[in-house]
Amino acid sequence: MTDCGIWLVRPESEALALILQEQLGGILYRPWLTAIKDDRPVAPTSNATSQKQQFAAVYRKHKQWIMIAASGIAVRFLDGLALDKHSDPAVVVLDEAGRFAVSLLAGHEGGANRLAYRVANAIGAVPVITTATEALKPLVVGIGCRKGVTAGQIAAAVHLALGERPLSEVREIATIDLKANEPGLLDFCELHDLPLRVLASATVAARPWVTKASDWVQQNVGLPGVCEPCALIAGARGKLIVPKTALNGVAVAVVEDNI
Repeated sequence: MTDCGIWLVRPESEALALILQEQLGGILYRPWLTAIKDDRPVAPTSNATSQKQQFAAVYRKHKQWIMIAASGIAVRFLDGLALDKHSDPAVVVLDEAGRFAVSLLAGHEGGANRLAYRVANAIGAVPVITTATEALKPLVVGIGCRKGVTAGQIAAAVHLALGERPLSEVREIATIDLKANEPGLLDFCELHDLPLRVLASATVAARPWVTKASDWVQQNVGLPGVCEPCALIAGARGKLIVPKTALNGVAVAVVEDNI
């Protein structure tokens, strides 16, 4: 079973799908070019099965699916296919403009929530997570760090910024693309089962919300700050409850949802 399938409903989404495939891997399905009949690819004809039937034929060949389509189409395709949250493949729906990556099915057990973040990070979309556990977590933590910091250094800085608030209240960690592959940051997120949201430097530069600009960050990153704007962009309806707090090469800011 190949891990991920990418299902295109229309040829217009092919360019977006190719970017996803380059970033994340997976198998592309172009149903207008190759139909699925009796669980085998065939040349499409007037008698070829509908896209819904084609999708049903390969649905369980992958552990995860990215569907580039309207959510209504995805729901109709999935009608009658979902059986059990412990065995259903994960499904993330991405609109053709690449704006929103929606975790639609098997969010926790199947990994759709994490897949939504991977898709969003790959193309600059917004991850949409609706599972209750995540929805009730009110905090977003923005992090900027120097190269080579350890997971322990990041943990110490985060706990300092959170004060008495537990890590279990954190919905996501946000940083810029320059730090997307920082080993210490990735290790910290994996250790504490926290999703990492990566924002394009250009997005942060367009919203330079900082309480106090940093000359060092401006000189080395080209931005007046990282942790505060990242937290505010990711927590768009929240307020900054902890401004930039720095410790041992790690800067942390905390935003809380206004619910």
